[in-house]
Amino acid sequence: MTDQLIETFEDGVATLTLNRPEARNALTGELLAALSAAGPRLALDPAVRVVVLTGAGGAFCAGGDVKGFVARGEPGVAAPTFDERVHSLRSGMEFSRWLHEMPKPTLAVIPGAAAGAGLSMALACDLRIASADAKLTTAFSKIGASGDYGGSYFLTHLVGPAKARELYFTADVITGAEAADLGIVNRAVPAADLAAEAAKLARRLADLPTVAIGYMKKNLTLAEHASLSTVMDAEAIHMVRTMATDDHKAASLAFVEKRPPVFRGR
Repeated sequence: MTDQLIETFEDGVATLTLNRPEARNALTGELLAALSAAGPRLALDPAVRVVVLTGAGGAFCAGGDVKGFVARGEPGVAAPTFDERVHSLRSGMEFSRWLHEMPKPTLAVIPGAAAGAGLSMALACDLRIASADAKLTTAFSKIGASGDYGGSYFLTHLVGPAKARELYFTADVITGAEAADLGIVNRAVPAADLAAEAAKLARRLADLPTVAIGYMKKNLTLAEHASLSTVMDAEAIHMVRTMATDDHKAASLAFVEKRPPVFRGR
C-alpha cells in the first residue's frame, strides 16, 4: 500500500488517482509499483466495469521524476547495470499495456499537465477527456530522452507518423482543446465542468455490455497491425461468443420489446 496512489471503487467504476500533487504527480518507483499491481488485478476483477486514471491537485502526471534521474547519477548512489535498467523500465511499462488491452474500457481524465510517460499512459487508455486548458507534451526531447510507456506507438496510431514525429521531436506544449482538434483526446471541456463530464462518461462506459466491449477491444487492437482477413477471422469468433452471452440475449429481448437494455456484464 502507498499513499502515492489512491484507489476507489463505486458501482462498477474503479478510479486510480496519482497522488503526488506537490510534484504534479511525477512517477516514482513506489507509485509505479502500485500501478503495476493494480493493472492486472482490476483487469481480472469481474466487478470492475471501467477503469478511470487521473491525477490529484490539478495535474494528470508530469512524467518521470527528473530529480530522481539526477540523484541516481550522484556519487555514492549504486548504479544498476544496463540490462537491469532496461528490465526494470520495461516491467513498469506493462501498465500501459494493461490499460490498452484489458477487457474493459479505460478512461484518462486529464485535469492539467500530462507530460512524458504521463502523457503516454493517458494515450494508452481507450478514451481521454481533458480540461480545455490542460497542457500536454511528449517532453522527452527536452531532457535528451527518447520516450517510453508506449507513447510513440499510441501517438502514431492516433495522429499519424508525421504529426507524431513533430510532437516527439519538438516537445511542443498543446492545450487540451488543441489535443481534441488533433484527435489526441476525445473531448475537451471547461475545467469547471471536467469532474461532472468525466463522471458522466465513466458511468456510460460502466453501463455498457462488458463482455462485448472486451472482445471489441481485442478486435480493435488486432486491427492496429493485422491483415483484414485476420481481423475478420477474429471478429467471427468473437461475435459468436458474445451472441451466447446473457447480455446479448437480454438486449435482444429488450430491442423487440422496445425498451432500453440493462447490461449485467455476463
